Amino acid sequence: MDVILRYDIAQLGHAGDAVSAATGYARNYLIPRGMAAPASKDNLARIGAELRRRAIADAKEKEACEGLAARLAELSVTIARKAGEDDKLYGSVTNIDISKALETHNVKIDRKKIVLDAPLRQLGVFTVEVALHTQVTATLRVWVVRE
Repeated sequence: MDVILRYDIAQLGHAGDAVSAATGYARNYLIPRGMAAPASKDNLARIGAELRRRAIADAKEKEACEGLAARLAELSVTIARKAGEDDKLYGSVTNIDISKALETHNVKIDRKKIVLDAPLRQLGVFTVEVALHTQVTATLRVWVVRE
């Protein structure tokens, strides 16, 4: 069955592509979930307009994220924790703690966008990445100090 994809689908194609999918897959999965539409001139025009609107909205979101990334580059947050004699923390600093510290600076970022390989377990200054958009990544300085 020929369908026009509304979203990128792995191993099938990209949004806006007219592809041939198995009839059952298209009829029972793709079309009911709004991931594709039956191939026709009307649907092709409708999906093309939808993709253009999405591209404009995505460009605006990317621009806003770039502004936020510039603000985060200038910002640093300080988090106080109890630590032992060898500067090891009794607990750890996680992305949730960093998100809460950013809220004190009137910056609200979802904790899932803060990229930490592992929780911070030492005192010091750390550079943390924040994935704001698929194409925009910001860096943030986090100071972990003794309480």
